Amino acid sequence: MRARLVIAAALGVAAAVALGGCSGNEPDWQSRCATTPAGVIECGVGDRPPAPDLRGELLDGGRYDLAQDRGQVVVVNFWGSWCAPCRAEADDLESTYQATKGAGVRFLGINVQDGRDKARAFEQGRLSYPSLYDPSSRLALQFKIPPTVTPATVVLDRQGRIAAVIRRAVRANEFRPLVERVAAEQPASG
Repeated sequence: MRARLVIAAALGVAAAVALGGCSGNEPDWQSRCATTPAGVIECGVGDRPPAPDLRGELLDGGRYDLAQDRGQVVVVNFWGSWCAPCRAEADDLESTYQATKGAGVRFLGINVQDGRDKARAFEQGRLSYPSLYDPSSRLALQFKIPPTVTPATVVLDRQGRIAAVIRRAVRANEFRPLVERVAAEQPASG
């Protein structure tokens, strides 16, 4: 039964991706964002879409709501214990988190398509920031630039807007400068 649910979730994600790719209805803001030679989608300050309302149950059993981190840069990383690139990027994510948390940067993992025990075992000793438990991958589908592969990382600015999307494993030497650049942006005066 569990295998059928995983297959059904994967087919749902694949269908959403296929329909989105074939529709030709790319959101206006996405066409204004730039894709670097390394495949990173970066949106200029005036072209950033709002992040979806992101909330759910943490792996440790607590609750998380993105609204609690408004005013902070939030790095959202989609991962699974079964994902080899996720294991490869874990140290890079953790080192970037440690280097930037003093600048008002929060990290949030979102575990997809895993059992809770496997997800907790993966996190233990690797990641010190929290992760939401999302075995159905429904949170990924809420993003206007859907992170359609695992791993995927989304950087949100202090206003809760999507500043960058990376659809592959990150490396600290390229990722940390991106996070630091978003963290150094001056908040809009209101």
